[in-house]
Amino acid sequence: MDLSELGAFLKSRRDRVRPADIGLPTGPRRRVPGLRRDEVATVAGVSTDYYVELEQGRGVQPSEQMLAVLSRTLRLTSDERDHLYHLAGRPLPPVHGIAAHVHPGMLDLLDRLPNTPAQVITDLSAPLVQNPLARALLGPPKGGKGIEASFIYQWFADPSVRELYHPDEHAYHSRVFVADMRAVAARRGKDPEVIALTQKLLGISAEFAELWGRRDVGVRRADRKRLIHPVIGELELNCLSLLSEDGTQRLLWFTPVPGTRAVEQLELLAVVGEQEIAQ
Repeated sequence: MDLSELGAFLKSRRDRVRPADIGLPTGPRRRVPGLRRDEVATVAGVSTDYYVELEQGRGVQPSEQMLAVLSRTLRLTSDERDHLYHLAGRPLPPVHGIAAHVHPGMLDLLDRLPNTPAQVITDLSAPLVQNPLARALLGPPKGGKGIEASFIYQWFADPSVRELYHPDEHAYHSRVFVADMRAVAARRGKDPEVIALTQKLLGISAEFAELWGRRDVGVRRADRKRLIHPVIGELELNCLSLLSEDGTQRLLWFTPVPGTRAVEQLELLAVVGEQEIAQ
């Protein structure tokens, strides 16, 4: 552990990130080449005093969760992320799962889609980060640890997650999820996370077991969905997917189906926002 060097490293990474890179206004007068400390603190969801102590190396020992947030905020590469964890004396997070490092390129694209619902997920459909419009459309992630954070797990284990999807399309989405998961299983090989998820679902869902036994394979790249939103009603959306180079993460974004009311509905959703939806 080297907290002094950790602070210096954080400052060096902060200096290279422009406010526009993380969706902040630039402003007419800036005294620093990159982000201010208070801006990093705001995006990371911590107090400015806490972040200042981190940069000054004054005995604050960041948790693994905080290191993950700072890595995303400062757009660290995988090597830089690993270096940050080493300096903090923390074990490196797994390559897969909800603790995985979000690819900086994915975050950059996400920031450039403020008027489009978009999120980054793992190859097993565990949400990593959402933009505000995606959160308003889909709701916040249901959480869960390990394999239970996977939306595929939740789809077959928790009937309530299907309420957002039109009932006529439930069987279709089940087939798509399972075919995509089998493609992931083949790519990863004998991966413990995939094996654990498969065995868990085989034990709790007859529907999953039947579909898994078909051995259908298909990477999910584009789809059309009818969502039943609690405030704006039913809307038809195209769901598009961009895979990271290593295939471990995906950027999903939703666009209105031409000729439907979805354009106006998404505009309404942006106005209503998550606060109204939560009521």
